[in-house]
Amino acid sequence: MTEHDQFSGTKDVAESHKFDEAKLAAWMQANVEGYQGPLTVRQFKGGQSNPTYQLITPKKKYVMRRKPPGKLLPSAHAVDREFRVISALYPLGFPVAKPYGLCEDDSVAGTMFYIMDMVEGRILWDATLPDYEPAERRAIFDAKLSTFATLHNVDWKKAGLEGFGKEGDYVARQIHRWTKQYQMSETTKIPEMDKLIEWLPKNVPPGERTSIVHGDYRIDNMVLHPTEPRVLAVLDWELSTLGDPLADFTYHLMSWEMPSSDPVRPSLAMVQDKEARGIPTRDQYIARYCELTGRDGLPDLQYYFAYNAFRLAGILQGIVGRVRDGTASNAAAAQNEGRVEPLAKFAYACAQKAGMQG
Repeated sequence: MTEHDQFSGTKDVAESHKFDEAKLAAWMQANVEGYQGPLTVRQFKGGQSNPTYQLITPKKKYVMRRKPPGKLLPSAHAVDREFRVISALYPLGFPVAKPYGLCEDDSVAGTMFYIMDMVEGRILWDATLPDYEPAERRAIFDAKLSTFATLHNVDWKKAGLEGFGKEGDYVARQIHRWTKQYQMSETTKIPEMDKLIEWLPKNVPPGERTSIVHGDYRIDNMVLHPTEPRVLAVLDWELSTLGDPLADFTYHLMSWEMPSSDPVRPSLAMVQDKEARGIPTRDQYIARYCELTGRDGLPDLQYYFAYNAFRLAGILQGIVGRVRDGTASNAAAAQNEGRVEPLAKFAYACAQKAGMQG
C-alpha cells in the first residue's frame, strides 16, 4: 500500500466518529443553500486531527469538518476558526473551498462542524514530486509559492479578520508558549534546548510584520487542478492565525534544509541536483518569495530556522509528555521522543550561524 492509498480517498465512517446522519441532513436542508438529498456520508482516510467527511448528494459533494468527540484541549480543533478564515478568504478569490455554514449546536452531529464545497483535484503527498517531468515540477512549485505569497499579502483588516490573532510579537509569544510546554513535558535533559530557551527570546529579529499565517503550508494541504499547475484550494487551516509571515514561510522552507523523519513525506533536502529536476534551490525560492512580497532578502533566515526547529521540538516533547502522563492515545506518539534531540541540535547549529555564542 502506498502512502497515496493509505491517506487518499474515503472509507466507511469509523465507529467512534459516527453521528446521526438524519439530523445532519435536516440541518443542511435548512442551512445549506441549494442542498438536495438524499445524503450519503463517507469519512476521509487522511490523518487529520479533525474528523473530515465527504457528504455525497445526487447533484453535489460537500465536505464536513468537525471537532472530534471527547475531552479536548480548550484551544485545539477550532473548526470555527477554520470556518472564519476561509469565509474571509473565499470572497477575495483566494483558493479555498466555498464555505456553506457553521453549526455550533452540538445536538446536530455531537460536536461543532462546518460544511464547505468538495474541491475535486490532485492531492500530492510527496513534496519531491517523483511522478512529474522537470517543467511540470517547476510549474507546481511556482504555483505553490505564489499562492503562499498571495496569502501573506492579503490585507487581513479589510478581509474582516480583526481579532483573529494578536497583532505583533508573534515569534516572542510562540517561544514563550513552547518553552513552557517543553519544560512541563521534559523527560530527558537536552543542553541545547536550555541554551535556546535563553537565547531565542533575546534575539528576535526586529521589524516583524503581521499577516494571515497558515501554520502548516505544504503540498499535501492543497488541492491542485486535475491537469494544470494551479492551486484550487488550500486546506487544513486549523493552525491559522495572525502572525509573522516569515515564521510561516521559513517553516515551509525547512523541507529544503533538514532531512525528514517522516517516511510518508520525504524532504527536499535529500534531492540532489534540484535545478535539473525542476525544483528551485532554497535561495531561488527565497528570492522569488521576497520578490512577490516586496522584501529585499531574508537576512535572519538562520534565526528563523532555529526558532522553527525549537518550536517543533517543543510540540513533539509535549506529545512525549502526554504519553508519559497517560493522556495520549496514539501508541506511535512515544516514538517522537527520538525526534526531539536531533531537532534541538539542528536548532542549536542554526542559532550558532545566527550569532549565538557557545
